[in-house]
Amino acid sequence: MNNPAQAPADGVYFRACNLCEAICGLQFTVRGGQVTDVRGDPQDPLSRGHICPKGTALPDLHADPNRLKKPLRRSLEGGRETWTELEWDEALDDVAGRLRAIQEAHGADAVASFQGNPSVHNSGTLLTAGNFLRALGSKNRFTATSTDQLPHHYAAAEMLGHPLLIPIPDLDRTDFLLMLGANPLTSNGSIMTAPNMRERLKAIRERGGRVVLLDPRRTESAQAASEFHFIRPATDALFLMALLNVIFAEGLEKLGHLSDFADGLAELKTATEPFTPEAVAGHTGIAAEVTRQLARDFAAAPRAVAYGRIGLSVQEFGGLCQWLVNVLNAVTGHFDREGGAMFPRPAFDLLMRAKKGETHHSRYRSRVRGLPEFDGELPNAALTEEILTAGQGQIRALVTMAGNPVLSTPSGHQLGKALETLEFMVSIDPYLNETTRHAHIILPPAYGLETEHYDVIFHHFAVRNTARYNSALFPISAEQRYDHQILDGLTERLTGKSGSAPTARLELGLQHGPYKTSLDDLKAQPHGVDFGPLQPCLPERLLTADGRLKLAPAPLLADLERLHGALEQTPPPLVIIGRRQLRSNNSWMHHIPRLMRGPDRCTLQLHPHDAAGWHTGDLIEVTSRTGRVTVPLEITEDVMQGVACLPHGFGHGDPKTRLGVAADHAGASLNDLTDPERLDTLTGNAALNGTPITVRAKA
Repeated sequence: MNNPAQAPADGVYFRACNLCEAICGLQFTVRGGQVTDVRGDPQDPLSRGHICPKGTALPDLHADPNRLKKPLRRSLEGGRETWTELEWDEALDDVAGRLRAIQEAHGADAVASFQGNPSVHNSGTLLTAGNFLRALGSKNRFTATSTDQLPHHYAAAEMLGHPLLIPIPDLDRTDFLLMLGANPLTSNGSIMTAPNMRERLKAIRERGGRVVLLDPRRTESAQAASEFHFIRPATDALFLMALLNVIFAEGLEKLGHLSDFADGLAELKTATEPFTPEAVAGHTGIAAEVTRQLARDFAAAPRAVAYGRIGLSVQEFGGLCQWLVNVLNAVTGHFDREGGAMFPRPAFDLLMRAKKGETHHSRYRSRVRGLPEFDGELPNAALTEEILTAGQGQIRALVTMAGNPVLSTPSGHQLGKALETLEFMVSIDPYLNETTRHAHIILPPAYGLETEHYDVIFHHFAVRNTARYNSALFPISAEQRYDHQILDGLTERLTGKSGSAPTARLELGLQHGPYKTSLDDLKAQPHGVDFGPLQPCLPERLLTADGRLKLAPAPLLADLERLHGALEQTPPPLVIIGRRQLRSNNSWMHHIPRLMRGPDRCTLQLHPHDAAGWHTGDLIEVTSRTGRVTVPLEITEDVMQGVACLPHGFGHGDPKTRLGVAADHAGASLNDLTDPERLDTLTGNAALNGTPITVRAKA
């Protein structure tokens, strides 16, 4: 049993928010055992007092009556589905026993796992899940990575030798920020941990710099840009190749110090020749003269950086896009240089034990479609077919950890039907949501203000080197368990061996990290520790086999043939893209009343030309190859002609969930329209943007 600690005394406490990548430092005022005030911590060296609406809702999550605290078992009684509470030992014994039995009967790969985005926002899960997954020994591992960020990791592995060596914009010192498919005012960065993006973008302009944004939608970030251009979905790789074409044709390239250890410049020059600004303009919607001037200005800027995010990753050329962003920075002298694309050096550095020359992809492939593995994971677009297709290696059981793939992965409604066919499913999750409601057992971990936390991953993507340890603000009750206790309990039952505590791993990593610090050091600095701005670190940090930067990796060069073929294709008349919202966190946070106030946010945005004869508020039926949804219309010139836009993460109409007010704002799921057959064939990432659709007024 757990022994609950005392409730916090009245006073002011500090910890960082772990809801998104920004890891904003927050200040909590506690009175009478409850949080009475939340605001940004002005002494946090990274966030400097910034807070977003999600951060203010952390006390709501803590007090949420819909949050589960004891294990639940689903059963049928008299034809009616019921959930019954279990004791922890009984639940863990049952789960481990059923997983073991299925693997003994059908092999290790018969049990699959899916880890959602919150897994990396909780150091307890992140540092203990590996032992559990190794205990399962299954190749059928799926995560949120192949939903929206795998191309970043693929390009980093091919060019620099490791998936976590992702170049990050040195925002606070750049004078020219070129952004494609990114909306950092809503995401607070995203693979660019940079809280308070509004002020950071404003600072670029105030020091005489430029912020240029290209996107199919005039996003919130366009308001903070110096310049905005519409670009058609899934044509970013063509635009980036055209920029490089101009740079090479006009002799504007300069590698600087990279010339001592970079390979592939000649191959790059040859590869860009067909992609002139004139050749791609009809596809991208960007006039050739605009492309040429942007290329010249970017190359001439003393301190510039290109950044592409989710819009570049969730398309059929995602891997090419993220590679070409890196290449653009490299060949213009803006790579591993102040104000350009740089590499953080976190206090807890996961790369310290990485080996040079490791292979990170295509070591095996999915059983049904032959999709490539990356870093031990298979593309989540394959999960449904791997459950439904009979044969050796068929998935018969599934473990989900902090994920809601029914709303977040391609054709989620089909996945929901597939989950019903499983012999067994267990979910480690504090909510009964659209995915976990299919589980036979739910194991709910303590969460949020109840947990100790250190951001293991996001300091690797931060625009400044800082560190902050977060002590638990509230104790857990005797009926609750931490995520690492749940995972260790299952691992011990499967292997007979127990793992080390997350804090022990953190302590070891911090002491041997670049700053030789410790947990005690961090605990003594409740506002966080500032280790300074990003510093040049190449070639020392490269992890390629020969220690050289690969500008033109063979798999990416080969994929250009597919991109060249796109020049011969006619784009569909109407495609759909997603959008992020500041008050949402992917598929959750819609159950918090304060975050759902105001008008309906799950609307289909259409350009006036594409909505001729209709009015804002009309119900519109949207149809794709894989599904159909009905949503209210929002007519706006903020989306370009030929593009529809629907927010990601809604679709809370399932009556078998327990999500409170989310049902009052159910909306429609974008991923009832997306197609698991559409993906980036190079990386396996889902192509959620650019799905062809038709629309009509709902009769």
